[in-house]
Amino acid sequence: MLGTQEIIIIALIILLLFGGKKIPELMKGLGKGVKSFKEGVNGIEDTLNDDKTEKRKEGQKE
Repeated sequence: MLGTQEIIIIALIILLLFGGKKIPELMKGLGKGVKSFKEGVNGIEDTLNDDKTEKRKEGQKE
């Protein structure tokens, strides 16, 4: 696990590499990426749950 010192060092390196003006843009892009990933995972989970529900209904009909 990362400790406080490691996180501070990583933050300083990012600040030096990208500068203060680019960091908000990077975080915004990262946030959009995470949101998109979560939506994709939720979509897959919904699809799997729908398939399970349909199989149960088909099993009850027979």
